[in-house]
Amino acid sequence: MLDYLYVFLMSMLPVVELRGAIPMGAAMDLNMWFCFLVAILGNMLPVPFLVLFGGKVLNYFAQFPKFGKPFRKIIEIGEKKVGKMKKTLFAGLLAFVAIPLPGTGAWTGALIAITLGLDLKKSIPPIALGVLIAGVIMMLGSYGVVTIFNVFA
Repeated sequence: MLDYLYVFLMSMLPVVELRGAIPMGAAMDLNMWFCFLVAILGNMLPVPFLVLFGGKVLNYFAQFPKFGKPFRKIIEIGEKKVGKMKKTLFAGLLAFVAIPLPGTGAWTGALIAITLGLDLKKSIPPIALGVLIAGVIMMLGSYGVVTIFNVFA
């Protein structure tokens, strides 16, 4: 059971998320479906907190003259993109989170939602669906690779 806790905690980490947690679970020969569920739950746990409080954190740090520039830049980019993305917001956010590549995922999706000024009702559905899709992709890839290696072992 401790192995599933590792999967859960790893899936909560930014950058790694379930893109690293599911392959780790496959390498540890954990049950595919339970590993998938644990990774999804761990990956989604921080998202509401990020969406609710991330904007406040960005704005707080943006007010400092010395090190606030990157935070101001993130806010500025978000404000520029709001008008352009209104029609494709759901699909764009979902696709961004669903593609299991470095720099994409729930944490970055939450950051995008924050910079676009989205509330929980508008940000959670596309992020959650994107996480599910990314989880399926990672599960199929990870457990498929493990199965192939087991055939040759």
